[in-house]
Amino acid sequence: MTDIHPHSPSRERPLNETTSGWLMLVVVLTLFIVGGVLAARIIGIPLLVIAAIASAGFIVLKPNESVVLTFFGRYVGTIRRDGFHWVNPFYSKQRLSLRVRNFTTPTLKVNDKVGNPIDVAAVVVWIIKDTAQAAFDVNDFESYIKTQCEIALRDVVSTHPYDERRDEVVSLRGNTLAVSDLLRSSLQGSVEIAGIEVRDMRITHLAYAAEIASIMLRRQQAEALIQAREKMVEGAIGMVKMALDRFQAEGVELAQPHRANLVTNMMMVLLSDEGAQPVIPTTSANA
Repeated sequence: MTDIHPHSPSRERPLNETTSGWLMLVVVLTLFIVGGVLAARIIGIPLLVIAAIASAGFIVLKPNESVVLTFFGRYVGTIRRDGFHWVNPFYSKQRLSLRVRNFTTPTLKVNDKVGNPIDVAAVVVWIIKDTAQAAFDVNDFESYIKTQCEIALRDVVSTHPYDERRDEVVSLRGNTLAVSDLLRSSLQGSVEIAGIEVRDMRITHLAYAAEIASIMLRRQQAEALIQAREKMVEGAIGMVKMALDRFQAEGVELAQPHRANLVTNMMMVLLSDEGAQPVIPTTSANA
């Protein structure tokens, strides 16, 4: 029976104490000079060989750069400090940038929570947090985060509606900050194994797919018209009530037919899209 061991994540080991590159440069130059002078003798050739081998240990690091060192397959440590360094020339070196990076996903077609096809894309801002995990725990950390980003984007979009009138429901269009937090946390959980820290993830493109865009546009226009009408009716009722209360406060008594005509005319004037003609009741001379 074969034992299956769970994956043990690598951990970065900083190498803060390294040999000064300037000091070793003097040593290597001295070896080259002495070896050249003594080249005619037996000792000169070994000195030149040693100088040539030692020259392979120089490392120049810019700010926000690092180098991961291994010795015949064994992880030695990571140098993050910028400057001119010298290490064992037999170390294998893998440079990793510690700068903030970003990329934009391709536009994906995903069905939202209610089944509407959505075209969506997002931008991701990230950095390498653990160089050992980025170098050893995944095959290619850059392609890995891009793949996981698309998966996270599909997961979040498919579990939330494109639009929702209820405030308690998180929608893709109406709750951008909440959706960004969900995207970032979802992606962070997936790329933790690669030693990556996700700084931000936001949707940059969000629209209904072309096949339903015109239908959904008409629906949005209808919903907006209904909401506008609701506001207009609410305001008109308030103004009619205010007018009736003002008549009563001024001591003007209106008969029930006149009150009805007043309400009808005011509602017509306030709610009509075109110029309304109020109805003026007429009374006969015998009235």
